Amino acid sequence: MWRLTKFRVQCPPLQEEVTGNLAGLKASEIKALERLYRRRVAPSEIASTELISQLAMQSAEIHRQIGVLIDRRGAVEHVFVGDASKIVLPDVGRLRGGKGRFRGLRLVHTHLRGEALTRDDLTDLALLRLDAVAAITVDAAGRPGKLHVGHLLADGPPDRPWKELPPEPATASELDFEELITSLEAEFGRARRVHATDAGKDRALLVHVDIGRSRDSEARVHELEELCRTAGVKVLDVIVQRRPEADPRFLVGRGKLDEILLRAMQLGAECVIFDPDLTPGQARAISDATELKVLDRTMLILDIFAQHATSRDGKLQVELAQLRYTIPRLIEKNTMMSRLTAGPGGKAGLGGRGPGETKLEINRRRARDRVNLLEKRLEDLAGDRRLRRQRRTHREVPIIAICGYTNAGKSTLLNALTQGDALAADKLFATLDPISRRLRFPQEREVVITDTVGFIRDLPEELTRAFRATLEEMEDADLLVHVVDASDGDRDQQISAVDTILADLGLSAKPRILVWNKADRLEPGDAEHLARHGGGFVVSALDRQTFGPLLLAIERALWKQGKDTPVARAAHA
Repeated sequence: MWRLTKFRVQCPPLQEEVTGNLAGLKASEIKALERLYRRRVAPSEIASTELISQLAMQSAEIHRQIGVLIDRRGAVEHVFVGDASKIVLPDVGRLRGGKGRFRGLRLVHTHLRGEALTRDDLTDLALLRLDAVAAITVDAAGRPGKLHVGHLLADGPPDRPWKELPPEPATASELDFEELITSLEAEFGRARRVHATDAGKDRALLVHVDIGRSRDSEARVHELEELCRTAGVKVLDVIVQRRPEADPRFLVGRGKLDEILLRAMQLGAECVIFDPDLTPGQARAISDATELKVLDRTMLILDIFAQHATSRDGKLQVELAQLRYTIPRLIEKNTMMSRLTAGPGGKAGLGGRGPGETKLEINRRRARDRVNLLEKRLEDLAGDRRLRRQRRTHREVPIIAICGYTNAGKSTLLNALTQGDALAADKLFATLDPISRRLRFPQEREVVITDTVGFIRDLPEELTRAFRATLEEMEDADLLVHVVDASDGDRDQQISAVDTILADLGLSAKPRILVWNKADRLEPGDAEHLARHGGGFVVSALDRQTFGPLLLAIERALWKQGKDTPVARAAHA
């Protein structure tokens, strides 16, 4: 007969490590701190009497603040040590999912100078989205005094999104923590409820830093909001800061960054979008300070391009631009590997010799290989475009390129002139790929009109290089039609931005006609004023009756007598 024998499997205990400022502590003191992990707290208690007494006694003995992070089950997850005046929290991992959810951890720590909750305590509460923060005052004899508790508010002011409860005797608190956290999460859930029209959208806080650009600050903020609308992002709030120069580490400064992150937490934002662009170092430092997605203006534009690219050429160009922008910003968040590779004196320590931390370099190498592959594919496509343009040149068909600021109405004008069906939408960068249509003039004359990607101020180099197809069309054009949104109050700055970009591309000498579009939105008399003082032609792309003078000007520019015309030069060649 077989006998069944019961075996007890001895599982290794969980690692119970004390972190923080341990320099100078005796082995027995560290052992005593490790025993804090054995304490258990009832769900209704912020901390048990036994845990509070042990924290107070050991904190007085080593004359340093001691903190613990307790989960919802009442288990101590982290024990850490500070100095006599402050404490630094350990890495607590990523936030739990779900609207209105807190982290599921509460901070309980000691104060040796009889102070209530400090600004640092409350900032940690908000930025880490802790369930609560509690401070225990401790006297010189190691006796616990008052218990100070703070928690977050769903509708608190932006600079103080928390509430401090009246202090109680530390060992006789009447606070029901379980009831408190349940009601708080329900309240936050109601406050974060997303409107049906915003379902599926990213929720963002915008940050504009005005660095000596006060003239167009308001226009840039409006433009950033329009970029978000085009990208399908819900803007929760806009924070504007004026600085004489950018902070080299955080762009906005550490104190302002804390304020921004507090506001984002309070509003339930999922990402923070900065203008102007962040340097790789600034992006890294801000990302280390928060779990929110961190983007800048160029990343937002690239995201729009990725949404709107339809052709093979356009998709490859967008991917190439994204990779070029991302490679310098590739970072590896791996604290274990960083410890392995940083031995005493900066030398490689145990486990850090040999290949070392290679994952980041592998990622960069793969990205660079992909860039090389994309460049080769795009060069092949560029060869095909050159052949098509050579055929057009051989047939002596004039080429007109419509250019201008994004969302000025270029695609709408192209459709109206050629009765075409190109995508035209009230969005920024709705058109990415060049779209060409034929337009017939009297006397059996024909031109090719090409709609190009819209420009934007401070156009990043990555975006300029990405849309080489558009730039090639403009280089080969016999005439540029510069379309301006006449109804935009920022039109002068937009014209200046387009002029600057054309100059940077070496196209300043290209023949050009100025078109003031959206005349239907102008006040009576403004159209005549623009035509008289601004030059060019005032039209409404929605009304073909306004095209007469413009078409006559195009015809004269392309077919006037003489050898200086673009077509005459092409025929002579």
